[in-house]
Amino acid sequence: MQNLLHNLNPEQLAAVTLPAQPALILAGAGSGKTRVLTTRIAWLVQTGQVSPTGILAVTFTNKAAKEMLSRLSAMLPINTRGMWIGTFHGLCNRLLRAHYRDAGLPQTFQILDSADQLSMIKRLLKALNVDDEKYPPRNLMYFINGAKDQGLRAKDVEAHDEYNRRFVELYDAYDNQCQREGVVDFAELLLRSYELLSRNQPLREHYQSRFRHILVDEFQDTNNLQYNWLKLMAGEHNAVFAVGDDDQSIYAFRGANVGNMVAFEREFRVQNLIKLEQNYRSHGHILDTANTLIANNSKRLGKNLRTDAGHGEPVRIYEASSDIQEAQWIIEEAKSLINEGALRSEVAILYRSNAQSRVIEHALFTAGIPYRVYGGQRFFERAEIKHAIAYLQLMDNPHNDSAFLRVVNFPTRGIGARSIEQLQDASRQYGISLYAAVPYVAGKAGSSLGSFVKLVEAMRFETQNLPLQEMVKVMLDMSGLIPHYQTEKEGADRIENLEQLVSAAMLFVSEEGFGIDSPAFLGPKAQATAGTPLPNGDEVIDADAPLPTVMSPLSAFLSHASLEAGDNQAQAGQDALQLMTVHSAKGLEFDAVFITGLEEGLFPHENSAKEEGGMEEERRLMYVAITRAKKRLYMSFSQTRMLHGQTRYNMKSRFFDELPEGALKWLSPKLQHHWFGNKKSAWDDAPESGVNTIAQSFVRKDVGWRIGETVAHQKFGEGVIVNIEGSGTNSRAHINFGRHGMKLLDLNIAKLERVGG
Repeated sequence: MQNLLHNLNPEQLAAVTLPAQPALILAGAGSGKTRVLTTRIAWLVQTGQVSPTGILAVTFTNKAAKEMLSRLSAMLPINTRGMWIGTFHGLCNRLLRAHYRDAGLPQTFQILDSADQLSMIKRLLKALNVDDEKYPPRNLMYFINGAKDQGLRAKDVEAHDEYNRRFVELYDAYDNQCQREGVVDFAELLLRSYELLSRNQPLREHYQSRFRHILVDEFQDTNNLQYNWLKLMAGEHNAVFAVGDDDQSIYAFRGANVGNMVAFEREFRVQNLIKLEQNYRSHGHILDTANTLIANNSKRLGKNLRTDAGHGEPVRIYEASSDIQEAQWIIEEAKSLINEGALRSEVAILYRSNAQSRVIEHALFTAGIPYRVYGGQRFFERAEIKHAIAYLQLMDNPHNDSAFLRVVNFPTRGIGARSIEQLQDASRQYGISLYAAVPYVAGKAGSSLGSFVKLVEAMRFETQNLPLQEMVKVMLDMSGLIPHYQTEKEGADRIENLEQLVSAAMLFVSEEGFGIDSPAFLGPKAQATAGTPLPNGDEVIDADAPLPTVMSPLSAFLSHASLEAGDNQAQAGQDALQLMTVHSAKGLEFDAVFITGLEEGLFPHENSAKEEGGMEEERRLMYVAITRAKKRLYMSFSQTRMLHGQTRYNMKSRFFDELPEGALKWLSPKLQHHWFGNKKSAWDDAPESGVNTIAQSFVRKDVGWRIGETVAHQKFGEGVIVNIEGSGTNSRAHINFGRHGMKLLDLNIAKLERVGG
């Protein structure tokens, strides 16, 4: 017991050993929350308070779930494979596989990833003769997923106008099509599980009785439906151990509701609120910067990170005249770090928008510095892999129309758009899948489609009783994918990826026990035991018994491919600088971090001012960026930036006014907090070349000002001159005053002062 607890700090120890009551753990960045979660589970099991199968632990990524299981295996002499530890989607998939009849699903239902979902929606719109310009497929997908995340079916959605009413009708048609084809999207996994538990009292009470301890990671990222699902699982008496950080809630655009933490504290009558404020990642100046910034948010539960690592290096801030100069400065600083012995992989360059990476990537390429864009295209999202997966899906369930359409003419086999239209007409007429409708298509089209059906049937026949990896090999041999890519100029990489799919299947079999005993799926070789009968005649499984096996290895692998599509695949190769958006950086840490493009309208983003709570979310995003750094933190902004084909004249981010002066080191002129009276510029290590130089073509000597120059106005504050019109006594300037908007001022009347010397 002491070995389990001896390395915990007082707050961690208090959290791990809490009584069996609802608890909220405010876990600051770098405070060891994963350790607290896993140790809590191990302590509950070791002290006999619960069996391993009586724990439900929810994470937000498969990687986090695997990390938790790995740590538990090292802590306890137990088999963790039967434990319910996984993502919301993975656990809901597991629940629906076990109770597919009650959920109204076929036993071999398949999961649509976002690309397949979009494809299905496009197909639906075409079948219904809907104008996809007036009703864009992607907008409809967002509408459907947003409604499901709120727990709403089409009949529950309020239509405020004719446009929305049409979206609701299409949502209903989409649901019917999914049901007919036996497929579910990601949002459906959770909604269908929630509906199942809501209406089936015996089943709900069974799981409430089984899972006396429920632990939730990253609670601040839960949406409304996820929170309601947890409440159903918890019932009135179960101990919910919620771990999260409201200061790191940055996924409102995905439906995350930071208010769930406050709601949880109130609705569960939480008596145990523990703050993990000891940071084991960053030096003091970095934490001071983060604490001071986030204190400007009013709607927070409140905590203050601290460290025993000392103050460390000050936060360095650089002002550039252009985004090109900013990129060059980053390159030079990164080179210095590498020359001092830093690994490239421990240096991260963060940006608010993907559009910012272009200039940085070009500078890195020119300098010959290897880099990696984190969060790029993933293995299961590559086109050739999607084609291969579609063939496997047809081998598993030939009535999957999305898979059918993806590969019916790939590689090309003479099946054109007209043939597909005839097939879709037959499918609609008889209310059957495309695969089943092939015999109803006559002529040459019917013959070509029939040949494709024979190919799929041959694949299914040849792969009966074969190991999973052999099934993949047969599919690759018979589908014609590899010969097709052999004819392409750059097909070698695609072929290597297809061959890697065989390796992925082999790894899946070896690690997951044929894919049916991982956290996301069902227990291996499980047998149902007698229990309380359910309304449909099925029996409730005993609380400590493993669940029944209902998935074939191929079905499990296909579910795995869909669920894993969102997890980043490690990129093999040389040590490289890391480039990513701040959102992608969540959960990561680096020795040195560059936060770039800190300008009004960019970071904070211009849309934040239009949305309720938008600025607070932007500040949380900045907080996340700051707390990624362990030893060195750099911030930069630029007077001009080329974005979307246009040059922008920028003001520095308001966030600079919210940082502690004592933790900062300015590498260029900066504006003091007072603009008038005895204002002076502060210089610290400013380069001799002068970072405020603007191209001479922008200078208007006849009026004494230049385009791109930063000025201060007594009423509107700091602004940037965007354009100058007229001359002499008739000169006027268009000035961007950020939050005060664009102003046209007479340069002979307006009392302007230069900023930065």
